Amino acid sequence: MTAPRPPTPAEELRGAGLRVTAARVALLETVRRGGHLDVEAIAAGVRERVGHISLPAVYEALHALTAAGLVRRIEPAGSPARFEGRVGDNHHHVVCRSCGAVADVDCAIGHAPCLAASQDHGFTIDEAEVTYWGLCPDCSASTRS
Repeated sequence: MTAPRPPTPAEELRGAGLRVTAARVALLETVRRGGHLDVEAIAAGVRERVGHISLPAVYEALHALTAAGLVRRIEPAGSPARFEGRVGDNHHHVVCRSCGAVADVDCAIGHAPCLAASQDHGFTIDEAEVTYWGLCPDCSASTRS
């Protein structure tokens, strides 16, 4: 028995109640293949696939895809917003203080939301957002040289 195939980007857009356009499909594919991209990099990737797209159209599409849960927006301190295709889990990020590289980090311990707040103030907590900071391997090597 074969495993079911994953949905196509067009099927995911439809399933989220979004209109399927070539630009949205290209945007979703660009984010999923690109890691943690800023808006400029996403726009460049979409332009490679479909031709011209304005930055406001990219922002509008990213807003819709984020609201639909198809992409995730992260905002490391001091950096522009970045977008990633890894959604639906409770992972975190490590950011290089020197070059700004970002990588995914799975939950540190236990069950989601990974960390227990010392006080919940009556909130029902379902997610913890953790950002680790340091130097990536390339920047660490260049500081030792």
